[in-house]
Amino acid sequence: QVQLVESGGGLVQAGGSLRLSCAASGRTFRSYVMGWFRQAPGKDREFVAAISWSGDNTINADSMKGRFTISRDNAKNTVYLQMTSLKPDDAAVYYCAANIFRSEISITNMNDREYNYWGQGPQVTVSS
Repeated sequence: QVQLVESGGGLVQAGGSLRLSCAASGRTFRSYVMGWFRQAPGKDREFVAAISWSGDNTINADSMKGRFTISRDNAKNTVYLQMTSLKPDDAAVYYCAANIFRSEISITNMNDREYNYWGQGPQVTVSS
């Protein structure tokens, strides 16, 4: 019912910035929490950030606080991840995700099992 299409991945120099976008399409009639996760080779998906339907409340992973910012524009059905001061360890496939059963965030939104729909996960590569 919901399709998530991501854009903005690519190659960045260490210390640089990228903005990822995730556009929702289909029957997006529900209010839902959106999140970002990432996955490096050989590792589980790692929580990055989550945002409430209103956009007023967010949760950010400790390792990325102050560098990554999540936001959303519901008029465009789009959620963003602004990444700054990128490090080589940030290199991963980045997935956006939707939890269609929640409109407010909680600690459970750090768990990838809480999400129902996923984007295709473009690669972010950070060079030294």
